[in-house]
Amino acid sequence: MDIVNLEWDLFESDMVINKCKDPLYAQHLYAALCNNRFIKDDEEWTCSWRQSGQIVADLRNQGEKYLDFYCSGNEGVVTEEIEKDLLDLRWTIEPHDKDTLNGEN
Repeated sequence: MDIVNLEWDLFESDMVINKCKDPLYAQHLYAALCNNRFIKDDEEWTCSWRQSGQIVADLRNQGEKYLDFYCSGNEGVVTEEIEKDLLDLRWTIEPHDKDTLNGEN
């Protein structure tokens, strides 16, 4: 049985690794990984803001740490480019908590 893991898929994607060389793309990827749920093959994957920052730092391979991205802004926002790239990896994105993100409690 295969384990569904977005982090693994990101590290297996030469396209994502190359795009992460651009600091703006890297920040956008960090923001998208925060506060969202990722679905592939009916399995869900999520991560913390800290883990999001570390994933992006590791993808960039520039000696950065999670703090270089942590709380850098727009957490939860998914740009069209990031959405397309994740869809290309067969991942769909949903807000982590739809009620909270819509301002309902």
